[in-house]
Amino acid sequence: MLISVVILPLISTVLVGLFGRILGKIGSMLVSNFFIFFTLIISMISWYEISLSGSKVLIELWPWFSIGFLEVKWTFFFDSLTCTMLIVITSISMLVHIYSTSYMEEDPHVIRFMCYLSLFTFFMIILVTSFNFIQLFLGWEGVGISSYLLINFWFTRTAANQSAIKAIIVNRFGDVGILIGILGIFNLVKSVDFSIIFTQLGNLEKEYFLINSVEMHALTVISIALFIGAIGKSAQMGLHTWLPDAMEGPTPVSALIHAATMVTAGVFVLIRLSPILEYSSYALTIITVIGGVTGFFAGTVGIFQNDLKRVIAYSTCSQLGYMVAGCGLSSYSVALFHLMNHAFFKALLFLSAGAVIHAVLDEQDMRRMGGLLHILPFTFSMFIIGSLSLMGFPYTTGYYSKDVLLELAISSYYVYSVYIYWLLFLGAGCTAFYSFRLLYIVFLGESNLSKKTFNFVHDAPVRMAGVMVILGFGSIFIGYICKDMFLGLGSTFFGNSLGYNNKENMYQLIEAEFLTAVIKLLPIIFSVTCASIAYVSYKYYYNFFYISRDTQLKLYKFFNKKWYFDLIYNKLIIRFLMNFGYYVSHRLLDKGILEILGPVGLIRTFNANEKFFLQHNSGYIFKGVFIIIISLISYIWFSKNFQLYFGINEIGFVLFIYSAIYVQNYRFISNGQKKIVRKEWEY
Repeated sequence: MLISVVILPLISTVLVGLFGRILGKIGSMLVSNFFIFFTLIISMISWYEISLSGSKVLIELWPWFSIGFLEVKWTFFFDSLTCTMLIVITSISMLVHIYSTSYMEEDPHVIRFMCYLSLFTFFMIILVTSFNFIQLFLGWEGVGISSYLLINFWFTRTAANQSAIKAIIVNRFGDVGILIGILGIFNLVKSVDFSIIFTQLGNLEKEYFLINSVEMHALTVISIALFIGAIGKSAQMGLHTWLPDAMEGPTPVSALIHAATMVTAGVFVLIRLSPILEYSSYALTIITVIGGVTGFFAGTVGIFQNDLKRVIAYSTCSQLGYMVAGCGLSSYSVALFHLMNHAFFKALLFLSAGAVIHAVLDEQDMRRMGGLLHILPFTFSMFIIGSLSLMGFPYTTGYYSKDVLLELAISSYYVYSVYIYWLLFLGAGCTAFYSFRLLYIVFLGESNLSKKTFNFVHDAPVRMAGVMVILGFGSIFIGYICKDMFLGLGSTFFGNSLGYNNKENMYQLIEAEFLTAVIKLLPIIFSVTCASIAYVSYKYYYNFFYISRDTQLKLYKFFNKKWYFDLIYNKLIIRFLMNFGYYVSHRLLDKGILEILGPVGLIRTFNANEKFFLQHNSGYIFKGVFIIIISLISYIWFSKNFQLYFGINEIGFVLFIYSAIYVQNYRFISNGQKKIVRKEWEY
């Protein structure tokens, strides 16, 4: 039964993809929703049987391939971590499927869209159920391909083309990192199975790689390489630039990518491979610093964005920074808890944004909205719930995980933990500010709608509203219901699925639990203060943000342009690569050296030596034999001498082949028309 979780989304993809025209629009929607619904049901059953019962299941199907020491089988592993991720993936995917049947109803290519959604879900399930690196990498790459297809769904739009290409190319840099990590671990263990690798980690603690004559700790190199992969997929600072541009796809795609699938893949890999990370304190330090800096960076940029979906996208980037920082602090259970909570309230925010965009004729610029409170009261209430949960307001879902991460940061005994705490603390204030800035501009401020848009505006349809209600309940109650299960002292929910020391993790949680009340309340007070500042500023001092002061304008441009990351990349990296590709790769190598030494050059050489052939190709066999003997002698001489100094013996080989071509060549007589007289060996 458990293997059905993997198979059902694949069947949905195949049926809708191959027989969508036969099934029709409604039939394709029903088929895809039917299969994803049953996938969710089986995921819930597996969560009860495995997670709550404290058991694990390993399903080994058949061999995939075998090369030397490398033997890979199709193996699926179900433990508490896998089943928790399955619940998140399948539940959000199911809700997005239902939402899409209403949101994309008028799109002529909705059949292709449903096929892509099922494909996305299938590859994400492959990723989280894998039991070896090769299978994990298959799901990893599959998620990237699916995201490309979904972002570029409206492929006639240039912006969608550029965004999809940017997403897949930026993720390629991260994929190089995870490939290096896989090759490094295989070099040490001669296996890619997690069970074998994790049992051998104690023996690898003193292993070193020799890189450029420098000895480097092997597990540290592997951990950093794997983290580079997570940086790309989870959009951490440095490889984050693809995430805001991914908003060019349909809004349900944004909800699926940003809530439960692609961006959480990097965090999941860090949690799954946590036993490896625990052997490298340097790698954990880098992970924590990158996570903290990303949380602060994305928060500052989100304040100055005017696109509705981009504001929520940067909030995703910021929250992923919290999760990564939690992994760096070895608090993997808290990071996973925040990942699960984040999936619900972030999906609610994106789908609520989709309802707004759907209502205002696909307008996404917040400055062209306003005054929607009385027209879209239901959508406003859903936005309020999602925003309060995002900012960690007490007794909402986000509060039970976000504040715990902050408490763990300040209570950890690391030199850098206090700095990370203040970065995440300031990031939380920025989150509260841009959340209420969005609410005021879109719903509470003065209306900037055109007359045509105003007459069209309507609240969310029934199917969209039903999905938003379910996510609204999850955004309020999921954190409270699951807190003790995930974070409770003495809880055995995860068993040994995570790589931390249970006793040390318990001490961390105890330290965080008994912090002073002032430290515990400080993030909440700061968030509420920032939210109030946003409301008051935009209600009473709105013109202040549009004063043309040089300093203010430069500061606004700096944050609005995302700290000029795109500009720096374009100027320093992209331009260099483009110039290198044209002048060196294309003109010098392809059109230069390779053409001269390749087929084109040989043809020109033969054409130039046509007179030589006509003069010496007289048809006498002894001349051909003489040239072959000379060529063989030359070949032997070059083999003995040039190979000693240059390591090549191709020159003599080329001469030998050249002579053979000479003997077998047809003799041409040029007298206006070329005629074949006879072959050399016919004499």
